[in-house]
Amino acid sequence: MAKRAASKKPATKKAAARRELDPDFLRRVVVERVEPQVDCGRFPIKRVTGDSVTVTADIHADGHDVVAAVVVHRRAGEEIWRDAPMQAIDNDRWQATFTVDALGRYEYSIEGWVDRFASWRHELSKKVGAGQDVSSELLEGVAILADALARIPRGPQVQQVRTIQRALNDVGGDMGARVAAALSEDLAAVMAAHPDRRRATRFDRVLEVLVERERARYGAWYEMFPRSAGTDPSRSATFNEAAGMLPYVSSMGFDVLYLPPIHPIGRSFRKGPNNSLTPQPGDPGSPWAIGSDEGGHTAVEPGLGTIDDFDRFVTAAARHGLEIALDIAFQASPDHPYVREHPDWFRHRPDGTIKYAENPPKKYQDIYPIDFETPDSQALWHELKGIFEFWIDHGVKIFRVDNPHTKPYPFWEWVLDELRQQHPDAIFLAEAFTRPKVMRYLAKVGFSQSYSYFTWRNTKEELVEYFTELTRTDVREYMRVNLFANTPDILHAYLQRGGRPAFQVRLVLAATMGASYGISSGFELAENVPIRSGSEEYLDSEKYQIRVRTYQQAGSLAEMIGRLNGIRRNHPALQHDWGLAFHATDNPELFSYSKRSPDGRDLILVVVNLDPSNMQHGFVQLPLVGWGLTPHSAVEVLDLLSGERYFWRGEWNYVRLDPEDRVAHILQVQLDTGAHVAVPQAMDAHQ
Repeated sequence: MAKRAASKKPATKKAAARRELDPDFLRRVVVERVEPQVDCGRFPIKRVTGDSVTVTADIHADGHDVVAAVVVHRRAGEEIWRDAPMQAIDNDRWQATFTVDALGRYEYSIEGWVDRFASWRHELSKKVGAGQDVSSELLEGVAILADALARIPRGPQVQQVRTIQRALNDVGGDMGARVAAALSEDLAAVMAAHPDRRRATRFDRVLEVLVERERARYGAWYEMFPRSAGTDPSRSATFNEAAGMLPYVSSMGFDVLYLPPIHPIGRSFRKGPNNSLTPQPGDPGSPWAIGSDEGGHTAVEPGLGTIDDFDRFVTAAARHGLEIALDIAFQASPDHPYVREHPDWFRHRPDGTIKYAENPPKKYQDIYPIDFETPDSQALWHELKGIFEFWIDHGVKIFRVDNPHTKPYPFWEWVLDELRQQHPDAIFLAEAFTRPKVMRYLAKVGFSQSYSYFTWRNTKEELVEYFTELTRTDVREYMRVNLFANTPDILHAYLQRGGRPAFQVRLVLAATMGASYGISSGFELAENVPIRSGSEEYLDSEKYQIRVRTYQQAGSLAEMIGRLNGIRRNHPALQHDWGLAFHATDNPELFSYSKRSPDGRDLILVVVNLDPSNMQHGFVQLPLVGWGLTPHSAVEVLDLLSGERYFWRGEWNYVRLDPEDRVAHILQVQLDTGAHVAVPQAMDAHQ
């Protein structure tokens, strides 16, 4: 039985009085409800270079003294903190903004203090206004200024304060002149620049900002299987042949060319077309079944060429304005060198065989998942970190990480932080269609971007609810979504049933609702045949076979995609997520929203017909008062897709959208009628 701790004799009141007070008890200002912060500062908020960080907090003290506060901030590792003065905005809520202008991490916190000079000045002003005698108050000011002189460095400000101090101390002098000197704005400015912060309250946590480059927030992605870029469906195209696709992808205005795994593909349990378990001799297998006798995660599939060929492909892509994103999938085929060299990195059954991957009812016999609970975890973690570093050395700075939710959170937090210390411009996209809290936690531990539920949000109500969460709650501080309109895994029923107009609708939504979005090859051709009814899997998916396409064909959405990406480049409103607002319509199939740039100068209004099969019409409500206009104002709008101009008056305006003609308006709103609007070249309405 455990011994009971000896009881302590209660301290007497005298003994308690003699105890030395904690100096923090003498700090009168309270700093609480600081925003933004993620999980009480456990994780950093996210920004990109050049962004502002606006910090708010409740700051107050007892009594009626004047409170002052600053946001203190610095780049992580610097010695000197910089101050951003806070302003009271409402009901003891304070705010200040600072800018992050370099990659890496920044730190910030808040200091608040009772401003003795400002409190004295405020009381003096009130008494003067009431006609009261302030002789005593002026002498109090002499002592306050004497204390301040010890803080002010040598220079003209010292002489300025001493002159005013003498005036306040001149008991026989003109009272009006003494009061004017005490209340002078020049004196107030000097004292504000040199406050007494000896008893300032510092918020009890240092919060962090993870600052990445702009591509972490904004970009258009195109997914391409390089092995399908040739003309012969019986063999893999090489990187040299795939380079022939670069002008096409570039012409559509994409920023990122994303490649599925390019590593050697295992032969054991290789999958055939449509996930068949009986492949034929020439079947290429799934790129996600990584590893063979030719190598593992730092090798190139021989059918694609060599690592030198890959390097040339990366260089060629850059010449076309494209950055390569590479899929990183931490798993292995049964033929991967890891299986021979590190069998303890995999989980074994009781009979000694290695367990293959499963997501019941799906089975992946060609893939072994890695066991992160291996006793050799130290070596495993460093090996996997080395895979990222290998491809970074070969010019890749963007990674789409496959199934990160099946690997431990601590691993991602460690490896992403380690990589950013040497490569702060690296970007990581979490491919995780899983539970919302899991997706959010992956974003917290360091992923730059996240896949989303956009594919399964198709009605107005679903879209409003989901994007309100993403852009109007604290989720926006750490989670950036990339709106892929399709993937090799996902062909939603909306696209299967709606034909080409459905692809246009989803394209417009992805490209205008999200600062980052993507499509997989074949989307522009409106490929919409599932493997079977009720399935979201493509028939003849590129995951299991080579797909040679003719991209130049009637009905292609390539021109529309190019126009959309051009609009995105020209309009900062579409390069951010936070400026999103939804607007009422009298028809549930008409979906209306706007996006505004952070500086407020660029305003885009979008109206989409969510019904890909029928004409829909009705009225859209414009938030004229919110735009700084009167309810009866007239506004000029320019359709950036068609080049047409409209003049709308009042809050409610009529819209008619027929999928046979157009599925959406993307309208630049002219709030200043004298401003210049660049008119794009007209395009075929059917595009």
